[in-house]
Amino acid sequence: MTTLNVLTFNLSNPGRSLAVRQLAYLAARPESVLVLTGTAYSAGCDLIAHRFRAAGYHVVYPRPGRGERGVMVVSRLAVHPRIATTPYLPHRCVWVTVDTDTEPVDIIGLYVPLRGPTDREMARKMAFLQGLAEALPYGSDGGHRLVIGDLNLLEPGHIPRYEFFEKFEYDFYRWLMRVGYVDAFRALRPRAREYSWFGRRGDGFRYDHAHVSRALAPALRSCVYVHGVRTDHRPQLTDHSALTVSLAVQPSAPLSVTSPELVSGLATPARSDDR
Repeated sequence: MTTLNVLTFNLSNPGRSLAVRQLAYLAARPESVLVLTGTAYSAGCDLIAHRFRAAGYHVVYPRPGRGERGVMVVSRLAVHPRIATTPYLPHRCVWVTVDTDTEPVDIIGLYVPLRGPTDREMARKMAFLQGLAEALPYGSDGGHRLVIGDLNLLEPGHIPRYEFFEKFEYDFYRWLMRVGYVDAFRALRPRAREYSWFGRRGDGFRYDHAHVSRALAPALRSCVYVHGVRTDHRPQLTDHSALTVSLAVQPSAPLSVTSPELVSGLATPARSDDR
């Protein structure tokens, strides 16, 4: 294994039958680390966590409270969980470290709250982003770091431009750039127009992102949207395109895993520190 490959995939709080289909797809993916967003206090998410864990994967899953959403990290590599330092909605930020033959790589999985029509929904999103800006190390600090997930944000130069987006939403993306993070997709494809989610009217939004720290940027080899999960399955596996990132660093601690599809038994509730 000469590269570190990471996939982010929005589970969208699946029911049990969809969770079984998602599990089969994810288990067959080549990436060693899966950052799964849109998790919930549900039987479907518990099934995915349980079966991957029972198959020998490391699973880091701070289970959200009822009505909330969060992030799960599933890995065929040994990972070291970090305590989330986001003061607000900490289950939406899951931070793990992967050992490599050179420097350790931090992988920070994010699920930023949705924007919404009410003041309360917008206040939630603003508060989470403010807390995240306080908690994230600068991308210029010399660390090797990948920030990846469903950010529910657009780059300031997004085409088309949607006037209903607020300044604070664009400002967080600008803040990432200012403190030394690099938009992995945009670095490799500066003029490409791709979208990871579509509204009811067919409007496209690039909501799902991967950013690498300045020190890790030279190792970036590819960053590609996987649209097939949204377009090639009926019914859909998810309403978001997945995003896969490849980094030219060699992981040093692979795990011995089996197929999670072969695991039987009922899912058990995940502990907040489960791995």
